[in-house]
Amino acid sequence: MEPRRLTAADERELLAMFELIRGAFAYMDGVIDPPSSVHRLSAGQLAKAPGEPWALGDPIVACMVLTPQPDSLSVGKLAVAEGRQGEGLARRLIDHAEVRAVELGLAWLELEVRVELRANQRAFTALGFHEVERTAHPGYDRPTGITYRRRVGAAHES
Repeated sequence: MEPRRLTAADERELLAMFELIRGAFAYMDGVIDPPSSVHRLSAGQLAKAPGEPWALGDPIVACMVLTPQPDSLSVGKLAVAEGRQGEGLARRLIDHAEVRAVELGLAWLELEVRVELRANQRAFTALGFHEVERTAHPGYDRPTGITYRRRVGAAHES
């Protein structure tokens, strides 16, 4: 099962990806503050956003959105279907994100994790990511997010 990039023509798959993201992020309701941006997302926005939607499986069992930044490739909306966690699907997507970063000439993978989501923080640390910054959403006087980075190729260095 290889990741495939979805385009605006993949309406059915984009809708399935949107539903997977919404379902995978639902547990965050009432846990994170402010609420997830997933509540402002639509299937159509996945196709129109500046990022690249990527999916695994048919039906889709895992997905992410990759967005090139000046020196990094941002990994967002990473989601794995309920009941499929622990199968290495997130790792497979992160490995693919690294391939895309190399293709785009970018030295870093970057992602954001909410401060309340300790299990996610541990999972990304286990994938070789390191905390680089804590940020606050507008209107908050405390950190609400943590930025993690991993140098491209770092997971394969001995």
